Formats: sequence, structure tokens, C-alpha cells
Amino acid sequence: MSDAATTTKLPVTVDKPTPYTFDLGLLLANDPNPLSLDRSSPLEPQLASIARDGCQSLINQLLTACPISSTPAGVLLSLPPPQTPLPREKPVPTPKAETKWSQFAKRRGIKPKTREQRRNLQYDETTGEWGRKWGYKGANKAGDDAPIIEVKQAQEEKRMAEGKSVRGDKRREIRERVKRNERKMRANERRESGRKK
Repeated sequence: MSDAATTTKLPVTVDKPTPYTFDLGLLLANDPNPLSLDRSSPLEPQLASIARDGCQSLINQLLTACPISSTPAGVLLSLPPPQTPLPREKPVPTPKAETKWSQFAKRRGIKPKTREQRRNLQYDETTGEWGRKWGYKGANKAGDDAPIIEVKQAQEEKRMAEGKSVRGDKRREIRERVKRNERKMRANERRESGRKK
């Protein structure tokens, strides 16, 4: 009880030779006055006093300059838009160069697929379960692991003469598709790097 009685209330007004400048949108108070510290007394209380003066002047400015409104949620103080431009940590990202496909899609009016169209699930009526359309155990690989594959006699004889097989052709086709995609990807990267220069 004695401690509460002995503590004195600090003044609400802050007097400085040069007044503070404020950016209330960022809750910023700039003190242009030089920092004068007494070397004989402890440093922490002096810094706390200077910081307290800055906070008090900022609060005074907020209460006098900003509109205050009462709502069911409580009392709201509306801040003005910030005036001080803050620097970015990283540079502004450059827009990504369009690929050949995106240019073609824009010309033709092809829209990207919806989330429902992109879902990798389909209902298999034979098993009565939901399964993948593509990927691991996908429906597009349904006949890949079949022990017996139906082939046409003339095509099979031609393959046998060339030393190829049906399964080998399928694997070769997949590898060619992957290589083609990689070539297209590299061509897009070259085109994009050519635009950056």
C-alpha cells in the first residue's frame, strides 16, 4: 500500500525542443532531438524514460488526430493510411514468361481444368470401388500387367522380324513421351532465358 502511495504519476504532456514527427498509419513516432544521456547515472532508467516519452506522445497524437467510434465489439480507433514507404526485403518478382502452351491456350480460349476435373479419382463399376485415373495403379495402366495380350497376327509377325515385342513397344512409347515432354520443357526454359536477356 505504501508503494502505491509513493509512486508519482508522470505528466501526460511531453515537451521537447523539436516536436516529434508521426506516421500514425504505421504507429511511428520519430524523435529528431539529440539523445543526451548522463554518464554518471544508470543507462536503463534513462532509456526507459525516453521510450516512455515517445510512447506517450504517440498515444496523445492517436487520441487527438484519429476518429474514435464505439461498436458492439468495443471502442475502435481508425488509423490513417501509412505515409512512410517501407523497403522490401526482396526485389519485386518478375512476371513469369508464358510457355508456348499458355500462349496457345489463350489464343484458343482454353480454360484451365476445375478442381473437380483435376481429381484423380473415378468410380470403377466392375469392382464397385473408387480408383485412380492415372499414376500408381491407375486406370490408364489397366492392361499393362495382364499376362495375356491380344495382338493382330500381321503386326506381331512384323514385330518378331524386327526383334521387338508388344510390351517393349509400350515401354518405348512411354519413354518417348517422357523425352518429348523434357524436350518441350527445355525449349520453354531456353525461350524464357532468351527473353530475360
